[in-house]
Amino acid sequence: MANPARPQPPLADDPSAAASPDLRSGRSGDRYARELERHLDWLDSFTSTALGVLSAASGIYTYLGVRTLLDDPGLWTTFAALAYAIAVSVGIFVFWSYLLRLLPAVRSAASRIGLMLTMALGSVAIVAMSSWLNAAALAGGAAVETHMATTVQHYQTSLERAHANAVAGQSLSRDVARVRQSFQDLSEQEAGGTLSGFSGRGAVFRVLTQKSAELQALEDQLVSTLAPVEQTFAQGNTILSRMRGTSVMPGPLEDRTVSFSEDAVELAGLITQLRQLNPAPLVGRAAQDLADAVVLPELDGATAATRAGQSSTIEAVLTLVAQRAQTLTTASAEVMALPPPDDALYTPMSAADAVIAYAGNFVPAWAGAISIDLLPAVLVFIIMVVQAAIRSGRGEGHGDDRMTVGELRAALAASEMLRQHEAVFAPAPGPVAPGGPPAPGGDSGRGV
Repeated sequence: MANPARPQPPLADDPSAAASPDLRSGRSGDRYARELERHLDWLDSFTSTALGVLSAASGIYTYLGVRTLLDDPGLWTTFAALAYAIAVSVGIFVFWSYLLRLLPAVRSAASRIGLMLTMALGSVAIVAMSSWLNAAALAGGAAVETHMATTVQHYQTSLERAHANAVAGQSLSRDVARVRQSFQDLSEQEAGGTLSGFSGRGAVFRVLTQKSAELQALEDQLVSTLAPVEQTFAQGNTILSRMRGTSVMPGPLEDRTVSFSEDAVELAGLITQLRQLNPAPLVGRAAQDLADAVVLPELDGATAATRAGQSSTIEAVLTLVAQRAQTLTTASAEVMALPPPDDALYTPMSAADAVIAYAGNFVPAWAGAISIDLLPAVLVFIIMVVQAAIRSGRGEGHGDDRMTVGELRAALAASEMLRQHEAVFAPAPGPVAPGGPPAPGGDSGRGV
């Protein structure tokens, strides 16, 4: 009975059986590289289209952003904005097309660093010429409204501070009334003879009533400013309410900006009026005059002793007047030392300027505007990683053995032409030497 067939060992000259682990690894890496190349070939079929769509979208938003900067709505303005937008789209498409092809293909570190620096510089240029205009198109209107709302807050703070300072100045009327009352009490005492020792309405009485009358006039002026201050403050609040409504109401932004500017000018005038209605400087000047401007009456005492008593009493009264004047001066200085209202000024902004000024409030809009321009950089890095993986799978010294159908046809045509050339220009067979071998193609079967 025959023995069952056993598997024979592989022959020593079988290349598949004798393949080393390195060779098997090389074949696996080559298959891995070919698979990645097939993916790249498929992705490359629509990468240019996708890049064109991104460039066109960026150009559209750039056009909208440029129109916010140009005031003239004429035909040339539209043409200029359109030309700029087209130039931006073409520039973005060409820039990223260069990098998508060249950066993954270079192998030396110096070349990669140079192209990466070029990509960084180009990205900055793209942000400068396109991204901020895209952000203006995305969030320009909201940025202008934010600017108006911020301006309203500044005006409100200035109005409230101007009103508070004016009210603080009016509160000096109580200090003036207290000083006036003290002089009135002293005059009544002098009328009874308590101060100088001589009753009647003599020289001392006239000095006291003189200062009391001056203080009464100052108090009346302070009281007279109360109504204008409150009226001006109420008008300012009304304008502030109208400005708040203008900043958020629907409608064309340009018309709202004009209305807002008119209200801002009117409100600035009211704030200036409130600063002028502050009576603190008036009290300070009046206190200085109270001490310096004193009309001394003639001493009317009947005897020398009476006149001496009147003179000494008047000196005491003048000292008291100086003290009271210093008190009012100090009080008015404290009011004038209060922080003055800020100079609120509304400066109209375009949508592009407002987006830059309030960039922190519109981070998502800025992120979207920049991403639509710099997204191809991610594709560049992806292709770089894949190309590095292909080189690693095949080995750096491995040649490119891929061939397209067109290249194959060209190679076959060149080979056929080479064969025809050899057939035409092949040397003719020479005569047969005696005793030598027959010439190729000769008839060796026949004799001479």
